[in-house]
Amino acid sequence: MDICPAKFISMQIPFDWTSWVNIPSNSDFSIQNIPFGIFKTASKSPRAGIAIGDKILDLQWLVENKFIDIPLHTVNQLYLNDFIGLGKPITNKVRYDIATLLKADNTSLKNHADIRNGLIDSKEASLLMPVKVGDYTDFYSSKDHAYNVGVMFRDPANALLPNWKHLPVGYHGRASSILPSGASVYRPKGQTKPVETEPPVFGPTKRLDFELEVGFIIGKGNELGDSISTAQAEDHIFGLILFNDLSARDIQQWEYVPLGPFLAKNFASVISPWVVTLEALDPFRVDGEVQDPKVLPYLSFEGKKNYDIQLEVSITPQGGQEQTICHSNFKFMYWNMCQQLAHHTVNGCNMNIGDILASGTISGPTEDSYGSMLELGWKGTKPIPMNDGSTRLFLQDGDTNTLRGFAMKDGVRVGFGESVTKILPAK
Repeated sequence: MDICPAKFISMQIPFDWTSWVNIPSNSDFSIQNIPFGIFKTASKSPRAGIAIGDKILDLQWLVENKFIDIPLHTVNQLYLNDFIGLGKPITNKVRYDIATLLKADNTSLKNHADIRNGLIDSKEASLLMPVKVGDYTDFYSSKDHAYNVGVMFRDPANALLPNWKHLPVGYHGRASSILPSGASVYRPKGQTKPVETEPPVFGPTKRLDFELEVGFIIGKGNELGDSISTAQAEDHIFGLILFNDLSARDIQQWEYVPLGPFLAKNFASVISPWVVTLEALDPFRVDGEVQDPKVLPYLSFEGKKNYDIQLEVSITPQGGQEQTICHSNFKFMYWNMCQQLAHHTVNGCNMNIGDILASGTISGPTEDSYGSMLELGWKGTKPIPMNDGSTRLFLQDGDTNTLRGFAMKDGVRVGFGESVTKILPAK
């Protein structure tokens, strides 16, 4: 395979393609997806792979057997950063060529003598962090979420702060505590102030929450001092993951003035393991909400920059049954990814491959679409009934919290898999 020219940068996998790999109808990993991740097995060291149905195709094996022609070192290590660093003209062609190899009428890969070593059952694999994250930024870009929080802690007339409709509000988070799906997270401790007229107290949070978010991974950096425009932004975004920004609401309420979140947010965030490329999501673009007032020129953009990605959140009590408590959609974002990246770099801030920028909590206009327990339980006043007869206002010890997401159109499904978190008692 030749190293590809730039014309392959927007290569699309046709919707009518099917695969010789058996793909369940409800699988997130269709031939139109081809997401990238890092996995290992009992006999395979950590390496890059792609998900197809309930299988994982080993990219190191593909290179070694000359099905794809890229440097071996980009796919036989612990993170995707070097592979991503090859650039979209190459990585997009790798994705397209893999889909071609998996296409129903192509037998070259299917009939290879060692195919069982190259295409493995996902149950035999452990999924790892897909990228080495150098920096992480969390935005606050869902208008419904920002409005709900404003109503709870201020009043409906002043729910959105004066700057909110003029710029994508964000803060710098902690990259070291971003974890892969399946992580167990200890309940964090910190200061809270449960009684306004009394001094603060120290102890485990009593209001542990999830935040339903989508994150995007930087695939191309910029030099310090340079900016990335909204028109250039998509060339700098490799792909998307689900992002659970766990939050300790009582700690947050006491600490966040005047500089924003700190201990309430930096103890853990959990991501889905497969990176779904921006190109795989291209067919699911939709218009976002009309932004009023008109944004400043550096935040203006052309085309459809929102994505119709269905999202859901569930809780499984320890020893109990899973229950879905939220249905939302990435299309509800007021500020889109291109605007977020343009704003983040307009002052010359430099991005690096593997950096994650997260959307902020994604809430919709209806109560069942609220993307946090703070909203679903409305600041602890509306208990959420569970199947086992218990209720939830916030996450409890022993709960397993799961985020899922997928896009669907004309019978084609492109999904993310899961971001799964188990809550453990405080140490």
